[in-house]
Amino acid sequence: MVPFSFCGEEMLLLDGGGKGASALYWPREQALLVADLHLEKASFFARTGQMLPPYDSRETLERLASAVRATGARRVFALGDNFHDSRGPDRLEPHAAGMLAALTRALDWVWITGNHDPHLGAEAGGTRLEELVLGGLALRHQALPGTQEAEVSGHFHPRLMIEARGRRIARPCAVRGGNRLILPAFGALTGGMNAGDPAILSALQPVEAIEALVPARGQLVRYPLWRKAA
Repeated sequence: MVPFSFCGEEMLLLDGGGKGASALYWPREQALLVADLHLEKASFFARTGQMLPPYDSRETLERLASAVRATGARRVFALGDNFHDSRGPDRLEPHAAGMLAALTRALDWVWITGNHDPHLGAEAGGTRLEELVLGGLALRHQALPGTQEAEVSGHFHPRLMIEARGRRIARPCAVRGGNRLILPAFGALTGGMNAGDPAILSALQPVEAIEALVPARGQLVRYPLWRKAA
């Protein structure tokens, strides 16, 4: 976990096991923020004949439980696209369903709905909201174009993609533009978008500069993505 300051708050960016950023912990609120779990993505594709290993939900929930233990979080805010579709909870196999039920019972759990799961039902446990403002921060699935609010969101699955010593490196990262932050996808079966993609840069405007944040060896690496022309 790497500390950094965001909108006057002390935050911790969790290292996804040497694979880049994975989640955000907010100590003052004892809250773990994760985005884009995409639970039951494999079973969704299996219905159309594209067979994938059916263990993505179990792996994602195990990683989430580990992050809760590591941080001591008492609250979890899942920032949309929590399931790959709104009927995902019905397809959870018993072990994963039990894990999720235990987590939502033990913690103050809030699902922020996203474009993949807009009609998420009560069977998922926890509380469902379209967005939430907590401690001055707006928590939503997708960055709101042109807003001046302090904001944490997901949706884009940002990954820092660079060439280094002849190798192409891609790591999940957070993307910061002023007082707005886009979290990487947390799910085990999620792809990613280049953090410097115009869709991400546009979503964070208007700002002076945009950077990727990647925890590495206990330090926060800041990689510039865009800066306003002088």
